[in-house]
Amino acid sequence: MKTTLTTCPYCGTGCNLYLLSDDSGRLNGVEPAGNHSVSRGQLCLKGWNAHAFVEHPERLKAPLVRKDGKLQPVDWQTALDLIDEKLGGIAANHGPDSLMFLSSAKVSNEENYLLMKLARAGYGTNNIDHCARLCHSSTVTALVETLGSGAMTNSLSCFEETELIFVIGSNTTEQHPLIGSRILQAVQRGAELIVADSRKIRLSRHADLHLRQQNGSDVALLCGMMRQILQEGLEDRDFIELRTENFAALQASLEPFTPEYVSGITGLMPKQIIEAARLFANADKAMIVYAMGITQHSHGVDNVRAISNLALLTGNLGRPGSGINPLRGQNNVQGACDMGALPDVYSGYQRVAEPRIREKFSRAWGVSLPETPGLMSTHAIEAAAAGKLRGMLILGENPLISDANQTQVQQALETLDFLAVIDIFPTETAQLADVILPAACYAEKEGSFTSTERRIQRGRKALEPPGSAQADWQIICELLQRRGLKADYPGPAEIMTEIATLTPSYGGISYPRLATDGLQWPCPDSEHSGTPILHRDRCTRGKGRFSPVVYRPPAELPDADYPLLLNTGRTGVHWHSGSMTRRSHLLDREERCAFVEINPEDASKDRIIERQQVNISSRRGTIRCAARITDKVPTGQIFIPFHFAEGAANVLTNNALDPESGIPEFKVCAVRIAPC
Repeated sequence: MKTTLTTCPYCGTGCNLYLLSDDSGRLNGVEPAGNHSVSRGQLCLKGWNAHAFVEHPERLKAPLVRKDGKLQPVDWQTALDLIDEKLGGIAANHGPDSLMFLSSAKVSNEENYLLMKLARAGYGTNNIDHCARLCHSSTVTALVETLGSGAMTNSLSCFEETELIFVIGSNTTEQHPLIGSRILQAVQRGAELIVADSRKIRLSRHADLHLRQQNGSDVALLCGMMRQILQEGLEDRDFIELRTENFAALQASLEPFTPEYVSGITGLMPKQIIEAARLFANADKAMIVYAMGITQHSHGVDNVRAISNLALLTGNLGRPGSGINPLRGQNNVQGACDMGALPDVYSGYQRVAEPRIREKFSRAWGVSLPETPGLMSTHAIEAAAAGKLRGMLILGENPLISDANQTQVQQALETLDFLAVIDIFPTETAQLADVILPAACYAEKEGSFTSTERRIQRGRKALEPPGSAQADWQIICELLQRRGLKADYPGPAEIMTEIATLTPSYGGISYPRLATDGLQWPCPDSEHSGTPILHRDRCTRGKGRFSPVVYRPPAELPDADYPLLLNTGRTGVHWHSGSMTRRSHLLDREERCAFVEINPEDASKDRIIERQQVNISSRRGTIRCAARITDKVPTGQIFIPFHFAEGAANVLTNNALDPESGIPEFKVCAVRIAPC
């Protein structure tokens, strides 16, 4: 057996594993990396099956071009020339901003960097984005404002030192299982645990306090906790005076959030809010852990601001065992953000609107660059549906399953003059494309990936891609050269050298330095050992800024016509749009069909029985799936995972957007349910 050390292609934890291949070049399984500092010899269920989809018979093996309404195989030159001709023609006739480029949180740092470069230097538009818009754009917007950096402030090792963990809006044991295991180990060691989640998730069984607040009421809960902390004098006055600003404004904004007022919004008892405040504030070292239960709201930025305010109020920043810990859902969503696959920044969050920064990248790439920030992906879908956006290139994403209000998404993609997709499988989105290019998957190429704790690590090639499929970086280099740009990189290592030259936080990153456990950014030079904990002596912006928030209800709440609240998320078995896990036979066997969780009381009212097929409808559409009757969900609420195309939760979800981050409100919308 040949063993190849690489990084797991699933969630953002950053586990390492060995791919096992035989002399024929076939994958036979995986083994955990015993000495790796993150995974520590462990893997989750998805990690143990990370090899299973690689050689699936549905892998794309040759370029496909739509002729007479059907996708037909062609050679690479024909497909690449057609993409360049069509995108270039649209830019020439309708302006560069009539194009949109969607990058991917599943491909490497180098590939995200190159696609960002293709959009900006090749076609003259800042219309570049990726799926962070749908998961943690709220985090980046809020934490950059309050702290100066939109990333996880601490390291996973901090779970070994903390005294209290506050998990809010994160089903950690299912979405980030090895981080979930660290939380459970901390509890066994004696750390206290607060879980705020309307569902009875697995972590809630081990919690000292489980808060089942109404979905969408997190701002009220967090502000109520902070007001109680101030009422009892439990705030960290020294930290506030030395390390923060705008405290008086925060203090004034919290006055309305009495326990009784918060109780009316959240559905919690006043004594639960008081207990949560005391537990959190009395811990010397407390970690806040959150994910998309916080961010995916029409007020997601305010949710994250409130979390930041709570950490600053109690001095839980810049120390081991404390901090704000947003968990990234995909293996490289942090890296895709770092690489500038966003409409307003280059790599390292350097703003496109700043002349000095723009000039630096213009000199490096040899072209003038656009100064106006581009479209967010969610706004691009709206623009395409309205006929204002005409061409799109999508790299490794499946918006037809992952975006809210799928009816509008499908309309938008079908309205485009030209759609090109680069992917490893014929996804639902790829089926609408004019050109599909077959890509190498993570096991078939070199590259680097950045985990949720800002750890940059290597991905390594274990076998050749199927048919004539190519690595994404090779494909993008071909497109860059067709736009007249120099892109003759020998490999990803040389692309990283260019990234390091232009990106201060990655300035000390090189492939030789990533040989073992990788490095955590910021790592500004070749002598720097990386940064496990941010904001130690001062915040990135200087002083941490309190940012007052007001409670705003969700955009759509249940009513007489649609009396139930829909919550969406993932399962422990599947991941994202299911394009990889549903092609892994053991994972697919465990969870094969779309389902809806419904409380027994609600099921009884509607005469629904276990496993019965039911129709769920919102103002945007209707789907059918099997009922699971469980008290995991409270009365008045249902839960549907979004992995299943045949019962796609995002047909129902509301594309009401946060006005600042552009993230849709996946976690709250009004629905009704009826037996089939």
